[in-house]
Amino acid sequence: MTVAVALPDRDCRLCPRLADFRTANRAAHPDFFNAPVPPWGDTDPALLIVGLAPGLKGANRTGRPFTGDYAGDLLYSTLIRYGFARGVFRADPNDGLQLVRCRITNAVKCVPPENKPTPAETKTCMRSFLEHEIAALPRLKAILVLGQIAHVAVLDALKVKRSAAPFGHNAAFGLPGGVQLFSSYHCSRYNTNTGRLTEAMFHAVFDRITAATG
Repeated sequence: MTVAVALPDRDCRLCPRLADFRTANRAAHPDFFNAPVPPWGDTDPALLIVGLAPGLKGANRTGRPFTGDYAGDLLYSTLIRYGFARGVFRADPNDGLQLVRCRITNAVKCVPPENKPTPAETKTCMRSFLEHEIAALPRLKAILVLGQIAHVAVLDALKVKRSAAPFGHNAAFGLPGGVQLFSSYHCSRYNTNTGRLTEAMFHAVFDRITAATG
């Protein structure tokens, strides 16, 4: 099965501030990917993981979600542990790692200044791309959101009232179509270094996801 959804082109200008930042990064880092980062993984997944946006020297550099900076270390080691990935993660898009019944995307496809998209940018990307990505996955059983912004973007994409599913670490909610929404603190260096998110806490979320996806 092929996921047939519209994705931003390399020079997307729906969000002028992000487009200008991308142009500046192409001049400063000509060897980086420096384009909207596409979703990656299984095209007919049971689990969709939604992050915030590409990191400047992570996915914006490598072109693969959560690859190239610290945030991917905990995520991919956990995916391998729980059978949602196989291979060895080396923070390199050519490492041969494969996702299994799992797909990863971001609420915002382009790297934002200071890793902070505006609400308008998040809404634009959600309406233009994220809601179509989710709709194109008919056998989806679970969505994992990493952080509150991604959580809100998914709720908005599915037309679910925010008050019906408030963000909280290891919270779970039923969504239309029988899909389960799971929330986690983002696996950023800041959150893991400060203890806001520990490996055990992250694994606890995946214990519930594994039960929901079979």
